Amino acid sequence: MTTILNQHEDYQQAQEAYGFPLIIKQLLNRAKIASKDQTISYADKVTYTYAEFFKRVNRLANVLKTMGLQPGDVVAVMDWDSHRYLEAYFAVPMSGMILQTVNVRLAEDKVLYTINHSKPKALLLNAEFEPMAKNYRHEAPSIEKIIWLDDTEYGEDNIQTQQASMPDYVEGEYESLLAEVSDEFDFPDFDENTIATTFYTSGTTGDPKGVFFTHRQIVLQTLSSTLASALSAEGQGARYNDVYMPMTPLFHVHAWCWPYGATMIGLKQVYPGRYIPEVLVDLIEQHKVTLSHGVPTILQMLIKEMATRGRKFNGLKLSVGGSKLNEGLAEVAIESGIEFISGFGMSESCPVVARAVFDDKTDVMSMDEQISYRCLSGSPIMLVSMEIWDENGKALPMDGESTGELVMRAPWLTQSYFKNPDAGDELWRGGWMHTQDIACITADGTLKITDRLKDVIKSGGEWVSSLEVENILSFHPCVAEVAVIGIADEKWGERPLALVVLKPEHVDIKAEDILALGHHAVEKGYLPKYGVPSEIKFLREMPKTSVGKLDKKKMRMMYAEKLI
Repeated sequence: MTTILNQHEDYQQAQEAYGFPLIIKQLLNRAKIASKDQTISYADKVTYTYAEFFKRVNRLANVLKTMGLQPGDVVAVMDWDSHRYLEAYFAVPMSGMILQTVNVRLAEDKVLYTINHSKPKALLLNAEFEPMAKNYRHEAPSIEKIIWLDDTEYGEDNIQTQQASMPDYVEGEYESLLAEVSDEFDFPDFDENTIATTFYTSGTTGDPKGVFFTHRQIVLQTLSSTLASALSAEGQGARYNDVYMPMTPLFHVHAWCWPYGATMIGLKQVYPGRYIPEVLVDLIEQHKVTLSHGVPTILQMLIKEMATRGRKFNGLKLSVGGSKLNEGLAEVAIESGIEFISGFGMSESCPVVARAVFDDKTDVMSMDEQISYRCLSGSPIMLVSMEIWDENGKALPMDGESTGELVMRAPWLTQSYFKNPDAGDELWRGGWMHTQDIACITADGTLKITDRLKDVIKSGGEWVSSLEVENILSFHPCVAEVAVIGIADEKWGERPLALVVLKPEHVDIKAEDILALGHHAVEKGYLPKYGVPSEIKFLREMPKTSVGKLDKKKMRMMYAEKLI
């Protein structure tokens, strides 16, 4: 920047001008002035003001410094969604350290793999995960300091109980450690390209892969995603008077960066702990939550729980992503009072790159058109460039018909995988990030994901979109969940197989009744004849990944092993 300014003598930078690096501490600037009295809650356990939050962030930074941790050190967190997690979101990277958000839903050996791969020097450990972590002092030698997180009610009567329950290998209990240090800390400025966070994708093959993001990337993602949300029509996006509660885990892609965004705006915030449907709905009703996000599985859980109470939601705006939302579930969501907004992102994209746009065009749509539109993946948010490539790397027209792999560029996309440059080179072939999603883009810029490369089915030389078939079958009133996978076929190469979880009150339905929807779709021209599944197999529950997405890899494996 200085070099460019020095090219002309009239544009010299003032000697004391502040360069304003785009680092995470800048996200707190507005809230420190305008939201000091706003509140942050952890379920029904703790509520405090932003003013107290800022002090606690300072205290946590002092605790880490007192323990001898240095800029560049990795600090891992194993916790449910809590006020402590939010404090770590800021205190750790603002101290120049790297925050590792550990996916506690992975298998124990995979959790240990991610710990040993990133080599944190400190671990914030919820007591609930102590059985999983008890041998870390032997099996994860990089960890030198462990801070105990205890959800026991705070108070003088419980201090001895907490201390008695702590393992001898921890440094101390979180609240006690915070109470022992100053609530003042001067967070320094540093290069905005410093790594701020790392986490590991759940992966579909092999070991999880680590992605990492810089301060600059997180700040730009937070700004652009928040702006895209706020630009939509009233009742659809973020507003100053919203009440925010995450329903995407804080260990997964920064909870879609909304904890950063909500804190930047200064919203009232509620953190629910573990995701239990009854607790989520209780908190939504108690705190009048209006803004959240989650995968379709979470949406389904909310609808089911509220239905058991005989009530509807009132003013809940839910961003839905992570996997394709089918129109059958979307229809039920609208009926239950949830204003849902679809979008698109991935672990490697920090994550949001596309979001549904609500404007004059959507105002005149019929309800059926609205539902179809809402189930698409939205339009690119600000600063995102997208193209559709054929198998030779040639860009295809954005005409709503030409289909190929979605590739993209944005200033917050991960630049590689941690300690895995070969995978990073594959991700960034040709200077564009390859999503491995098959998609098309309409003339007005709306993105439609038609399948994942690994999930698309080729039957008799023709491509079948598993997502399209799932969408059609989801309209049957007896279907709770549906997934379509490709299975080997001697004649056609592959044929689609539908896996269905029925609603409890409809367990006697026959496969032919559901497949009739597919045949009807063929008659109407919505589906090719070869797209109708050969058969349906009923499951009690659908295999899912650690973050609630349909696990089609596991489904294919189960079918091959004759487990379904």
